[in-house]
This record gives sequence, C-alpha cells and structure tokens, in this order.
Amino acid sequence: MKVRRITVIAVLAAVLLVGYVFRGQIAMAVAMKVAASKLAADGITSLPDGLHVGLCGAGSPFPDDKRGGPCTLVIAGKRQFVFDAGSGASRTIGKMGFNQGDIAAVFLSHFHSDHIDGLGELMLQRWVSNSNTEPVPVYGPKGVEMVLMGLRMAYVQDQHYRVAHHGDATVPASGFGARPMPFALDPAQHTVVFKDDVLEIIAFEVAHAPIHPAVGYRISYKGRTVVLSGDTVKSAAVQREAQGVDLLVHEALSVPLVEGLKKVAGEVGRTNLRTIFNDIMNYHATPEQAAETARDAKVGYLLLNHIVPTLPALPGLEKAFLGDAPSIFSGPVRVGADGDFVSLPVGSKEINHTRRF
Repeated sequence: MKVRRITVIAVLAAVLLVGYVFRGQIAMAVAMKVAASKLAADGITSLPDGLHVGLCGAGSPFPDDKRGGPCTLVIAGKRQFVFDAGSGASRTIGKMGFNQGDIAAVFLSHFHSDHIDGLGELMLQRWVSNSNTEPVPVYGPKGVEMVLMGLRMAYVQDQHYRVAHHGDATVPASGFGARPMPFALDPAQHTVVFKDDVLEIIAFEVAHAPIHPAVGYRISYKGRTVVLSGDTVKSAAVQREAQGVDLLVHEALSVPLVEGLKKVAGEVGRTNLRTIFNDIMNYHATPEQAAETARDAKVGYLLLNHIVPTLPALPGLEKAFLGDAPSIFSGPVRVGADGDFVSLPVGSKEINHTRRF
C-alpha cells in the first residue's frame, strides 16, 4: 500500500509539473476553444419567434459597475434594433451573444450625451463585423442629422485607415457610418417611424424639459408589444401608449437616494455636484411614478432602466431604490441591470426573464 501511495503521489506530481511547464500552451488551447465557441455562436438562432428586449445599458451618466450608458436591444423575429447607444453599448451587445453586424437600425430618444456617446463605436462595429455595404439607418427626432455629421467627422480618418489596411472587400467603404432618418413629431399623437407587415415602431413625445425633442417608442411585433419610456417625468403619453402592453421599460430615479448624495456633496464641498444632484430630480420619474403608470396602463411587466443614482452591490439597496413601487404595481417589477433579457414569444402571453451574462 505504501508503494502504491508513493506511485500515485509521483504521478500526480508529474502531471502538475507538466501542467506547470506547459501552462502557457494549455491556456492558449483553452482560449482558442472559447473563442471558437463565441465566434460561431449566434444568439438569435436559439430564440423563439417573438419580441425580445435586452438591456445593453441600464445606467445613466454616473459610473456603475452593473450598468452602462442607456441602450436597449430589441429583437423582432430575427431582426436586431438598438434604442439609444450610451457608453459601452456595442461591447455589451457582444457580451450578450449578439453580432453587432446584424443591427438593422438604431433609434435615438434624444441627444443627451449619455444616450449617444457609444454610437460611434456601435456604428464602427456594425460596419466591420459583417462587412456591411450600407450605412446603418439611425432614426431620431430632428437634429439627428447634426449628431451623425459630427460622428462622421470624428471617424472619417479611421474609415480611411481601415479600408487601406484591410481592403474594400473586407470593410467596404460604402458601409461606413450612418444614414440619418429624421422624423417630425405631432405632440398630440404618435408618429409611425417604421412599419412593415409584421412590425411597427412608433415614436411619441415625452416630457424631459429643457431637452426637446425627447421621445419614447412603442414596438409591436405579431401581437406582442413593448414601450420604452425614454427619459421623462411621469408622462400621460407613456401611459397612453403603454395601455395593455406586455412590457414597459421605464426610466427611474430615486429621490431619497439622490437627496442623500446631494447632502453628502454639499458636506464635502462639491458644490457643482450638489447643484447637479438637485437639478436632475425635476426631469426624471421615480420608481413609484413608473409603477403608477404600469398599474394604470395595466402592463404585464415593469422593467426599470436609466437607473439613477448608481447602486453599489449592497444588501437592501435595490429595495430602498424601489421604495413603494412594488406595493403600487402588483405585477413583476425589476431594477434593470446590463444583461437583463425579456422574451415575449409569439402566440402566447408568456413573459420570460433571463440573464444573458
């Protein structure tokens, strides 16, 4: 028995030694297998026919480890659409298992920097990931032309570098950038901005003064519907458009938490931040107000996004953020984080929440 034990120990030691000596090669082999799996994966093929909504950015301008800049990925059947493109949007879409090259169009709610500061990267990745030959259409209220003109100026040298390096067959020069798709708004009604046999996307004006125009969106696909509130105070327009929808994705700001940050900023002499914390409370909705809208519109599921302020991973903090919202809205309500994914399969009333990472 003693000899056998010594032999086993010797074999284990030899295995560990070989593993140590060749650890670089082993790590490389494992990494290549993981890369092959990720590059071959297509997140859309595994989804049932339906309307699917993923948070590719559930945060705000404040740094948050769990939430990037505002971004919502909407998949209707096999088509991908992106609503707003805050910082990190493109990378988060990739982490969720979807190919940025397949993005059919982008829709902007307004032109606050945190909603567009990831758009340049998203446009670039959409171009090169699939060798797209046409620019991505970007829908938005009037003013979207100026935003895209500025991004083109910022990225045009990069375009030339990449075409020169990789060749037009790999990165077609014609596919660079974005094509502005501006639309006018009727304040009293909604505006149809995209429509075909199975999909309708409408925009409606919301209240985010002094930012104007600012819009929310309603997306309908084969009987399943989602409303994205955009940035707004409690809005009659959101409630009107959200009547009976399966999913309401609504922005939310906790006044008690922001009041606390305002007080702390004043105490440590950050008077500029104190003013900003004070000002942002008058053009966002609270979780309770979002819950009231969800209740009165009789929606199926309430997913909160554009979370203000940052929520560190502390026990009970999300509960504090929600306040009385769960007692106001009796349906499911969730404080969104990047990677949240809600599926609405066609031909059913199912609302399925999962996490993509």
